[in-house]
Amino acid sequence: MKLNSLGAASLLALSLMMISGCDQVEKSAQQVMGKATESAKQAIDDTQKAAEQALSEATNGLINPQKKDDQEENESESNTKET
Repeated sequence: MKLNSLGAASLLALSLMMISGCDQVEKSAQQVMGKATESAKQAIDDTQKAAEQALSEATNGLINPQKKDDQEENESESNTKET
């Protein structure tokens, strides 16, 4: 009987270690995914800025995406004030 209870206790302890290990792996995976998400957002922002700058340079400043966005925002604000 002692062998069975020792085996059961060992199995229980091993199971608990596995579960706690899985929790740690999950937390680590979440941290990695969070960092990857931030890196992807930064890469997208950098790419957008570079594209806007290239467009501005290619058109000698005639087209400026930032100004266009500002104009659209002002127009939408004016439209809401009128109604």
